[in-house]
Amino acid sequence: MASVPVSGGRFVIIGGGSLVGSATAAELLDAGAAEVRLFDNFSMGAETAVAHLRDNPRLSVVRGDVMRMADLLAAMEGMDGALPLAAYMTLNMDRDPWGGLDVNIRGVQNALEAASARGVKKVVFASSNAVYGYGPGIKGDLIETTPFFSEGAPPAAILYGATKIIGEQLCRTYTKKHGLPHVVLRYSTVYGERQHHRAANALFIIETLEKLAKGEPPEVFGDGSETKHFVYVGDLARANRMAFESAASDVAVNCSGPAPITTKELVELVTELAGGGPAPRFVGETPGKVRLTSGGAFRIAHEKAHAAIGWKPEVDMREGLGRLIRWLREGNA
Repeated sequence: MASVPVSGGRFVIIGGGSLVGSATAAELLDAGAAEVRLFDNFSMGAETAVAHLRDNPRLSVVRGDVMRMADLLAAMEGMDGALPLAAYMTLNMDRDPWGGLDVNIRGVQNALEAASARGVKKVVFASSNAVYGYGPGIKGDLIETTPFFSEGAPPAAILYGATKIIGEQLCRTYTKKHGLPHVVLRYSTVYGERQHHRAANALFIIETLEKLAKGEPPEVFGDGSETKHFVYVGDLARANRMAFESAASDVAVNCSGPAPITTKELVELVTELAGGGPAPRFVGETPGKVRLTSGGAFRIAHEKAHAAIGWKPEVDMREGLGRLIRWLREGNA
C-alpha cells in the first residue's frame, strides 16, 4: 500500500517558501501532521509566505539548496512523505535557462535520491499542465495522454514543460528501480492568497488589478478569446494531501479548476470584483516579454484525479479571485 496517513505523519516540502508550499503546509498541519518541514533556499520563495504559520510548534523551516545533496539528505531524515515543489518557472527559465535546467532536472533527481536513501514512504511530485506544451495546437480536452506540443511557443515555456516531463520520468524511474511510491500532480496555473509574481499567467491577474487600482484600462491580448485554466491554491493544497493519503502510485493526473476562462472573461471578472474600472484595452505583442499563449478553447480535464486520489476542485474563479482581492486589500501584498 502506498497510502501515507497525514495525521501523525511527518512531511517535507521542498521549495516550501512558496504559494503552494505555504498552503500545503497549512493543509497538512490542519489534518494533524506531527511535523511539516519547509525546505527552501529562499532565492525565489519568501519567508513572509509562511510567516502566518511560524508560531506552530509542528512547523520547522530549514534553509537548504536542492543542488546540495547533503542538505536534502538532512531534510529527508525521519520524513514519511516528500513534496518536491522547487522549480524555475517560465519567466525565470527565460532569464536563466542554465539555472532552470539544473534545478528542474538535477534538483528533482537529487530530491528523489535523498528520499530513497532516507526511506521516505511516498513522493508527491509537482508537475504542470506545461507537459502538454503551448501554442495554437492546444485545444479541446487536455487529458493525461495528450502529447507535447511546441510549435509557435516561446522557448522558455517549452524548456519549462520539457523539464517537467523529465521530472515525471525520474519519479517513475525511482518507483520502478527503488520501490519509492509516487503520485504526479499536473498543476494548472495556481492563484490565491500569498500570490507571487513568478508565473506569467497568474501574474496577469496581479497586473490587471494594479492597472485598475491606478484607474488605467487593463490589457487584453488579441481579441481576448485565448483560454486559461487556473486552479485555486487551497484546492491544490488539498490535492497534495489527498495524493499522500491515497493508495495510488505511479500515476500522473491533472489538477485544474472547475472550468477554464478566456482572457477577456478573466479581465471582466477581475474588474467586477475589484469594484469596476475602465474597459479593457486590446493590445498586440510586447517585444521581449514572455507571454504564455494556450491557443484555442481548451479544458484541462481533471476527472482522472477523482478516480485516482478522490480529488476534484471546489473553488471557482469568482470565489477564488474574491478571496485573493480581499487578501490584497488587507495590505498583504
